[in-house]
Amino acid sequence: MTSMTPHVALVTGCSSGIGHATALALHRAGLVVYASARRPDTLADLAAEGIETVRLDVTDDESITAAVKRVTADRGRLDVLVNNAGYRLVGPVEEVPPDEVVRLFDTNVFGVVRLTYQVLPGMRERGYGRIVNLSSVFGRFTIPGGTYPAATKHAIEAFSDGLRLEVAKFGIRVVLIEPNSVRSRYDANAVWSGDPTKGPYAKFNADVARWHKALNSPPHNLAGRFQVSSEDVARVISRAVTSPRPRARYPVGKLAQPLFLLRRMLPDAVFDGFVRLQFPAP
Repeated sequence: MTSMTPHVALVTGCSSGIGHATALALHRAGLVVYASARRPDTLADLAAEGIETVRLDVTDDESITAAVKRVTADRGRLDVLVNNAGYRLVGPVEEVPPDEVVRLFDTNVFGVVRLTYQVLPGMRERGYGRIVNLSSVFGRFTIPGGTYPAATKHAIEAFSDGLRLEVAKFGIRVVLIEPNSVRSRYDANAVWSGDPTKGPYAKFNADVARWHKALNSPPHNLAGRFQVSSEDVARVISRAVTSPRPRARYPVGKLAQPLFLLRRMLPDAVFDGFVRLQFPAP
């Protein structure tokens, strides 16, 4: 931290999971935290902890503008932005209609773009800022049935890499958080496109559904056995926010670094074989 005055943080997607845990972790680290969600009534327990709450829909420009204005009007500045809001759209490429892909990108990618656009001028003028973007191990590779959510994470990785270089001289640090599978509602609340029980991919979809179930129910698959908790991810985010010199990337979980190493070292054909062994494929 750069001064004795508590920094002010805005966290998106705080109704559950990583966002909820991050709001608590930053609050306990001494920051002034504004936890946001589309439905502020889902944030009552955070408000009871002394955390400020605000309505924010990352797909709505007016909602974003109102939330950022609220924070800056209350505190005079916004120092930290944690872009966490997002969801997972499951299904083979052929069976996911393009309009559903557009909605996914509108939340997972353009929501990040909209918020970043709003907060950058103030951070630049003050010479300080932290922008933390939630990615995933799937920001570096992709699995069958998860092409579109992985594509959003790949986009966030590229966006963060470019932004980090553009704003560093203004005292703004951009950080990527890359967890392996997380015990949260993100997977449990995955959106399936259409009727996954019919069509040429029906067996594949059933295999994907069983794989996701094994994340959270015994006997766990490999990803399930090495899941991290939302609180584990939140602790890493808090460390990145409060570090004087945060790293560009923070892999989270015992599988993250080995997966990145395999992706970097193995030829594509060999890595594709590894993916087919560990994840369902048609």
